[in-house]
Amino acid sequence: MCIRVAIFDDNKNVRNSIILLLNTDPSFEVVGNFSDAQHCVRNVLTSRPDVVLMDIEMPGMDGIAAIKMLSKEFPHIQILIQTVFEDDERVFESICAGASGYILKNQLASSLTDAIKELKSGGSPMSPSIARRVLNLLQQGYQSKKESVNNDYKLTLREKEVLTAVVNGLSYKMIGHGLGISYETVRSHMKNIYKKLHVASLTEVVAKAINQKLV
Repeated sequence: MCIRVAIFDDNKNVRNSIILLLNTDPSFEVVGNFSDAQHCVRNVLTSRPDVVLMDIEMPGMDGIAAIKMLSKEFPHIQILIQTVFEDDERVFESICAGASGYILKNQLASSLTDAIKELKSGGSPMSPSIARRVLNLLQQGYQSKKESVNNDYKLTLREKEVLTAVVNGLSYKMIGHGLGISYETVRSHMKNIYKKLHVASLTEVVAKAINQKLV
């Protein structure tokens, strides 16, 4: 039975290349290709794919927001990120949103068909460099948890409020509006949080807050 695949990517050449690649293998059937994710729920509902290939950077709704929606509406559908981005933050956000795999576009020709088959059989395919980043994030989280589960790092009440909002995915602007403080004040609190938690990125902030139950 063919694996039904839907593609979301704003680059027409990339979509065409993926279609051409998948059409050479009778194991696949491309049931939809879309230039944006604005109507991703409707598109998936009508095309009924087994696997969704999702780009991250697209006009309108980005891929991570689309993954959150699709994971909620169609938990049985597997989502594979295919992108040029390999920074920790994008990887972390994509996996937390519900992606089951993550491969880089420069490896599509050599890895895509095997990645989709692995995904459909219950695996979590990742480009080697991405797998290393995920492993590092897990190791960092484990080490942080091991160091101190109950350490509150002397965070002030306001810093804890800001940290909780960040973990819940709110932007600095939204946090400022909700707490009645300015954008710059939110940034100042975040700088203090970074310093007290001994981290250097938003991904590390969120991971440490969750692993050590700071919020």
